[in-house]
Amino acid sequence: MKVVLAGGTGQVGAVLERAMTAAGHEVVVLTRHPRRERQVGWDGRTLGSWTAEIDGSDVVVNLAGRSVSCRYTEANLRDMMDSRVRSAEVVGAAIAASAKPPALWLQMSTATIYAHRHDAPHDEATGVIGGTETGVPDYWEYSVRIAKNWERAQQDADTPHTRKVALRAAMVMSPDRGGVFDVLLRMTRLGLGGPVAGGAQYLSWIHDEDFVRAVEFLIARDDITGPVNLSAPGPLPHRAFMRALRAAAGVRVGLPATKWMAEIGAFVIRTDTELLLKSRRVIPGRLLEEGFVFEHAAWPDAATDLLRRRARDRAER
Repeated sequence: MKVVLAGGTGQVGAVLERAMTAAGHEVVVLTRHPRRERQVGWDGRTLGSWTAEIDGSDVVVNLAGRSVSCRYTEANLRDMMDSRVRSAEVVGAAIAASAKPPALWLQMSTATIYAHRHDAPHDEATGVIGGTETGVPDYWEYSVRIAKNWERAQQDADTPHTRKVALRAAMVMSPDRGGVFDVLLRMTRLGLGGPVAGGAQYLSWIHDEDFVRAVEFLIARDDITGPVNLSAPGPLPHRAFMRALRAAAGVRVGLPATKWMAEIGAFVIRTDTELLLKSRRVIPGRLLEEGFVFEHAAWPDAATDLLRRRARDRAER
Protein backbone atom coordinates (compact mmCIF):
# COMPACT_ATOMS: atom_id res chain seq x y z
CA MET A 1 0.00 0.00 0.00
CA LYS A 2 1.27 3.47 -0.86
CA VAL A 3 0.63 6.11 1.80
CA VAL A 4 1.27 9.82 1.29
CA LEU A 5 1.78 11.88 4.45
CA ALA A 6 1.29 15.53 3.58
CA GLY A 7 3.06 17.72 6.12
CA GLY A 8 4.38 14.58 7.75
CA THR A 9 7.56 15.77 9.45
CA GLY A 10 6.02 16.67 12.82
CA GLN A 11 5.50 14.42 15.83
CA VAL A 12 2.33 12.72 14.56
CA GLY A 13 3.79 12.33 11.07
CA ALA A 14 6.91 10.70 12.51
CA VAL A 15 4.75 8.27 14.50
CA LEU A 16 2.76 7.28 11.42
CA GLU A 17 5.76 7.09 9.08
CA ARG A 18 7.68 4.86 11.47
CA ALA A 19 4.77 2.48 12.02
CA MET A 20 3.65 2.25 8.41
CA THR A 21 7.16 1.79 7.08
CA ALA A 22 7.72 -0.99 9.65
CA ALA A 23 4.51 -2.62 8.42
CA GLY A 24 5.94 -2.78 4.91
CA HIS A 25 4.03 0.05 3.27
CA GLU A 26 5.53 2.54 0.84
CA VAL A 27 5.44 5.89 2.63
CA VAL A 28 6.07 9.25 0.97
CA VAL A 29 6.27 12.45 3.01
CA LEU A 30 5.38 15.82 1.50
CA THR A 31 7.39 18.53 3.21
CA ARG A 32 8.57 22.08 2.59
CA HIS A 33 12.15 21.02 3.29
CA PRO A 34 12.89 17.55 1.89
CA ARG A 35 16.13 16.20 3.32
CA ARG A 36 16.13 12.47 2.69
CA GLU A 37 14.82 9.69 0.52
CA ARG A 38 11.03 9.39 0.23
CA GLN A 39 10.57 13.05 1.11
CA VAL A 40 9.12 15.22 -1.66
CA GLY A 41 8.96 19.00 -1.69
CA TRP A 42 5.71 20.97 -1.66
CA ASP A 43 4.59 24.35 -0.35
CA GLY A 44 1.22 23.26 1.03
CA ARG A 45 -0.51 25.89 -1.09
CA THR A 46 -0.08 25.31 -4.80
CA LEU A 47 -0.21 22.36 -7.16
CA GLY A 48 3.13 21.10 -8.43
CA SER A 49 5.12 18.02 -9.35
CA TRP A 50 4.35 16.55 -5.92
CA THR A 51 0.84 15.73 -7.10
CA ALA A 52 2.31 12.73 -8.98
CA GLU A 53 2.78 11.07 -5.57
CA ILE A 54 -0.93 11.34 -4.81
CA ASP A 55 -2.05 10.07 -8.24
CA GLY A 56 -2.09 6.29 -7.87
CA SER A 57 -1.58 6.24 -4.11
CA ASP A 58 -3.88 4.28 -1.81
CA VAL A 59 -4.17 6.62 1.18
CA VAL A 60 -3.44 10.31 1.71
CA VAL A 61 -3.08 11.61 5.27
CA ASN A 62 -2.96 15.40 5.45
CA LEU A 63 -1.27 16.56 8.65
CA ALA A 64 -0.12 19.97 7.44
CA GLY A 65 -0.57 23.09 9.52
CA ARG A 66 1.40 25.48 11.68
CA SER A 67 2.08 24.13 15.17
CA VAL A 68 -0.38 25.25 17.84
CA SER A 69 2.51 25.51 20.30
CA CYS A 70 3.00 29.25 19.89
CA ARG A 71 1.70 32.53 21.24
CA TYR A 72 -1.84 33.07 19.98
CA THR A 73 -1.22 36.46 18.47
CA GLU A 74 -3.46 37.69 15.67
CA ALA A 75 -0.74 36.93 13.12
CA ASN A 76 -0.08 33.43 14.45
CA LEU A 77 -3.77 32.55 14.59
CA ARG A 78 -4.18 33.74 11.01
CA ASP A 79 -1.19 31.62 9.97
CA MET A 80 -2.66 28.58 11.74
CA MET A 81 -5.91 29.09 9.84
CA ASP A 82 -4.27 29.72 6.49
CA SER A 83 -1.80 26.83 6.66
CA ARG A 84 -4.52 24.32 7.55
CA VAL A 85 -7.21 25.45 5.15
CA ARG A 86 -4.91 26.06 2.19
CA SER A 87 -3.19 22.69 2.55
CA ALA A 88 -6.52 20.86 2.74
CA GLU A 89 -7.75 22.73 -0.32
CA VAL A 90 -4.67 21.92 -2.39
CA VAL A 91 -4.68 18.25 -1.32
CA GLY A 92 -8.32 18.12 -2.43
CA ALA A 93 -7.40 19.71 -5.74
CA ALA A 94 -4.61 17.17 -6.27
CA ILE A 95 -6.96 14.27 -5.55
CA ALA A 96 -9.60 15.72 -7.87
CA ALA A 97 -7.06 16.00 -10.69
CA SER A 98 -5.72 12.46 -10.26
CA ALA A 99 -6.23 9.90 -13.00
CA LYS A 100 -6.26 7.25 -10.27
CA PRO A 101 -7.35 8.98 -7.06
CA PRO A 102 -6.59 7.44 -3.66
CA ALA A 103 -9.31 5.37 -2.04
CA LEU A 104 -9.07 7.29 1.23
CA TRP A 105 -8.23 10.81 2.40
CA LEU A 106 -7.62 11.14 6.14
CA GLN A 107 -7.65 14.80 7.09
CA MET A 108 -6.18 15.84 10.41
CA SER A 109 -8.54 17.85 12.58
CA THR A 110 -8.65 18.46 16.32
CA ALA A 111 -10.65 17.76 19.46
CA THR A 112 -10.46 21.52 20.06
CA ILE A 113 -13.49 21.81 17.77
CA TYR A 114 -15.69 20.88 20.75
CA ALA A 115 -16.92 23.28 23.41
CA HIS A 116 -15.13 23.90 26.68
CA ARG A 117 -17.13 21.88 29.20
CA HIS A 118 -16.82 19.77 32.34
CA ASP A 119 -20.29 18.33 32.83
CA ALA A 120 -20.46 15.79 29.99
CA PRO A 121 -18.22 14.23 27.33
CA HIS A 122 -18.33 14.99 23.62
CA ASP A 123 -18.79 12.21 21.10
CA GLU A 124 -19.35 12.72 17.38
CA ALA A 125 -23.15 12.35 17.61
CA THR A 126 -23.99 14.43 20.66
CA GLY A 127 -20.90 16.59 21.19
CA VAL A 128 -21.34 20.35 21.23
CA ILE A 129 -19.24 22.31 18.76
CA GLY A 130 -17.51 25.20 20.50
CA GLY A 131 -17.37 28.90 19.78
CA THR A 132 -20.38 30.16 21.72
CA GLU A 133 -19.33 29.39 25.30
CA THR A 134 -19.49 32.11 27.91
CA GLY A 135 -16.82 32.82 30.49
CA VAL A 136 -13.87 31.91 28.27
CA PRO A 137 -11.42 34.16 26.38
CA ASP A 138 -12.86 35.51 23.14
CA TYR A 139 -9.96 34.23 21.04
CA TRP A 140 -10.82 30.60 21.91
CA GLU A 141 -13.64 30.98 19.37
CA TYR A 142 -11.04 31.50 16.64
CA SER A 143 -9.43 28.14 17.44
CA VAL A 144 -12.82 26.47 16.95
CA ARG A 145 -13.30 28.40 13.71
CA ILE A 146 -9.93 27.11 12.47
CA ALA A 147 -11.04 23.53 13.13
CA LYS A 148 -14.41 24.05 11.44
CA ASN A 149 -12.87 25.62 8.35
CA TRP A 150 -10.21 22.91 8.26
CA GLU A 151 -12.87 20.21 8.10
CA ARG A 152 -15.04 22.20 5.69
CA ALA A 153 -12.16 22.41 3.21
CA GLN A 154 -12.13 18.62 3.07
CA GLN A 155 -15.91 18.32 2.93
CA ASP A 156 -16.16 20.79 0.04
CA ALA A 157 -13.47 19.12 -2.09
CA ASP A 158 -14.89 17.54 -5.24
CA THR A 159 -13.46 14.04 -4.78
CA PRO A 160 -16.33 11.62 -5.43
CA HIS A 161 -14.10 8.56 -5.76
CA THR A 162 -12.22 9.13 -2.50
CA ARG A 163 -13.62 8.35 0.94
CA LYS A 164 -13.05 11.20 3.39
CA VAL A 165 -12.52 11.00 7.16
CA ALA A 166 -11.71 13.92 9.49
CA LEU A 167 -9.51 12.89 12.42
CA ARG A 168 -10.61 14.89 15.47
CA ALA A 169 -7.47 13.99 17.37
CA ALA A 170 -6.77 14.53 21.04
CA MET A 171 -3.20 15.02 22.28
CA VAL A 172 -1.09 12.19 20.85
CA MET A 173 1.23 10.85 23.54
CA SER A 174 4.47 9.32 22.29
CA PRO A 175 7.92 8.93 23.90
CA ASP A 176 9.53 11.01 21.13
CA ARG A 177 11.67 13.99 22.05
CA GLY A 178 9.82 17.29 21.73
CA GLY A 179 6.34 15.79 21.79
CA VAL A 180 3.53 16.58 24.23
CA PHE A 181 4.45 13.72 26.56
CA ASP A 182 8.10 14.80 26.57
CA VAL A 183 7.13 18.34 27.63
CA LEU A 184 4.74 17.16 30.36
CA LEU A 185 7.30 14.68 31.69
CA ARG A 186 10.01 17.32 31.81
CA MET A 187 7.73 19.63 33.79
CA THR A 188 6.86 16.78 36.14
CA ARG A 189 10.49 15.92 36.84
CA LEU A 190 11.17 19.57 37.59
CA GLY A 191 8.48 19.43 40.26
CA LEU A 192 6.03 21.47 38.19
CA GLY A 193 3.60 18.67 37.43
CA GLY A 194 0.77 19.81 39.66
CA PRO A 195 -2.72 20.98 38.71
CA VAL A 196 -3.08 24.19 36.75
CA ALA A 197 -5.83 26.65 37.72
CA GLY A 198 -7.37 24.04 40.01
CA GLY A 199 -7.04 21.19 37.51
CA ALA A 200 -10.78 20.60 36.95
CA GLN A 201 -10.44 21.03 33.17
CA TYR A 202 -10.42 17.75 31.25
CA LEU A 203 -7.47 16.56 29.20
CA SER A 204 -8.16 14.18 26.31
CA TRP A 205 -5.30 12.07 25.03
CA ILE A 206 -4.44 9.02 22.93
CA HIS A 207 -1.44 6.69 23.14
CA ASP A 208 0.59 6.78 19.93
CA GLU A 209 0.21 3.03 19.34
CA ASP A 210 -3.58 3.33 19.57
CA PHE A 211 -3.45 6.34 17.26
CA VAL A 212 -1.66 4.23 14.64
CA ARG A 213 -4.02 1.30 15.19
CA ALA A 214 -7.04 3.60 14.83
CA VAL A 215 -5.68 4.93 11.53
CA GLU A 216 -5.14 1.36 10.31
CA PHE A 217 -8.69 0.51 11.45
CA LEU A 218 -10.13 3.42 9.47
CA ILE A 219 -8.13 2.42 6.40
CA ALA A 220 -9.53 -1.11 6.57
CA ARG A 221 -13.13 -0.04 7.20
CA ASP A 222 -14.32 1.37 3.90
CA ASP A 223 -17.77 2.12 5.31
CA ILE A 224 -16.67 4.87 7.72
CA THR A 225 -16.75 8.50 6.60
CA GLY A 226 -16.95 11.92 8.23
CA PRO A 227 -15.55 13.04 11.59
CA VAL A 228 -14.05 10.47 13.97
CA ASN A 229 -12.75 11.25 17.45
CA LEU A 230 -9.26 9.85 17.96
CA SER A 231 -9.02 9.90 21.73
CA ALA A 232 -8.74 7.34 24.51
CA PRO A 233 -12.07 6.51 26.16
CA GLY A 234 -10.93 7.86 29.52
CA PRO A 235 -10.32 11.64 29.47
CA LEU A 236 -9.25 12.87 32.90
CA PRO A 237 -9.37 16.13 34.83
CA HIS A 238 -5.97 17.76 34.60
CA ARG A 239 -5.25 17.20 38.29
CA ALA A 240 -5.87 13.43 37.98
CA PHE A 241 -3.92 13.21 34.72
CA MET A 242 -0.85 14.85 36.25
CA ARG A 243 -1.17 12.82 39.47
CA ALA A 244 -1.00 9.61 37.42
CA LEU A 245 1.98 10.89 35.45
CA ARG A 246 3.82 11.79 38.66
CA ALA A 247 3.14 8.31 40.04
CA ALA A 248 4.43 6.63 36.87
CA ALA A 249 7.56 8.82 36.89
CA GLY A 250 8.21 8.30 40.60
CA VAL A 251 7.88 12.01 41.38
CA ARG A 252 6.21 12.70 44.71
CA VAL A 253 5.67 16.46 44.48
CA GLY A 254 3.91 18.50 41.82
CA LEU A 255 3.59 22.19 42.57
CA PRO A 256 0.21 23.64 41.57
CA ALA A 257 -0.03 26.71 39.37
CA THR A 258 -2.63 29.44 39.39
CA LYS A 259 -4.02 30.84 36.17
CA TRP A 260 -1.74 33.86 36.29
CA MET A 261 1.28 31.64 36.93
CA ALA A 262 0.29 29.58 33.90
CA GLU A 263 0.10 32.77 31.84
CA ILE A 264 3.64 33.71 32.84
CA GLY A 265 4.94 30.22 32.12
CA ALA A 266 3.23 30.11 28.73
CA PHE A 267 4.74 33.47 27.83
CA VAL A 268 8.23 32.29 28.78
CA ILE A 269 8.07 29.13 26.64
CA ARG A 270 6.22 30.95 23.82
CA THR A 271 2.98 29.00 23.89
CA ASP A 272 -0.61 29.69 24.95
CA THR A 273 -2.64 28.81 28.01
CA GLU A 274 -5.61 27.60 25.92
CA LEU A 275 -3.70 24.33 25.55
CA LEU A 276 -3.79 23.93 29.36
CA LEU A 277 -7.00 25.64 30.40
CA LYS A 278 -9.60 24.57 27.83
CA SER A 279 -11.55 21.54 29.05
CA ARG A 280 -11.41 18.96 26.26
CA ARG A 281 -13.63 16.11 27.42
CA VAL A 282 -13.77 13.97 24.30
CA ILE A 283 -14.62 10.29 23.89
CA PRO A 284 -14.24 8.03 20.80
CA GLY A 285 -17.91 7.26 20.21
CA ARG A 286 -17.65 6.04 16.63
CA LEU A 287 -14.52 3.94 17.14
CA LEU A 288 -16.10 2.16 20.09
CA GLU A 289 -19.39 1.64 18.25
CA GLU A 290 -17.54 0.10 15.29
CA GLY A 291 -15.69 -2.36 17.50
CA PHE A 292 -12.27 -0.76 17.88
CA VAL A 293 -10.49 -1.99 21.01
CA PHE A 294 -7.97 0.27 22.71
CA GLU A 295 -4.78 -1.34 23.96
CA HIS A 296 -4.07 1.68 26.17
CA ALA A 297 -7.45 2.84 27.41
CA ALA A 298 -6.39 3.99 30.91
CA TRP A 299 -3.90 6.79 31.41
CA PRO A 300 -1.90 5.33 34.34
CA ASP A 301 -1.03 2.21 32.32
CA ALA A 302 -0.40 4.27 29.18
CA ALA A 303 1.97 6.62 31.03
CA THR A 304 3.89 3.65 32.44
CA ASP A 305 4.24 2.15 28.96
CA LEU A 306 5.47 5.44 27.48
CA LEU A 307 8.09 5.80 30.20
CA ARG A 308 9.27 2.23 29.63
CA ARG A 309 9.62 2.80 25.89
CA ARG A 310 11.36 6.12 26.45
CA ALA A 311 13.95 4.45 28.70
CA ARG A 312 14.43 1.59 26.22
CA ASP A 313 14.88 3.96 23.27
CA ARG A 314 17.48 6.00 25.14
CA ALA A 315 19.35 2.87 26.19
CA GLU A 316 19.52 1.73 22.56
CA ARG A 317 21.01 4.96 21.28
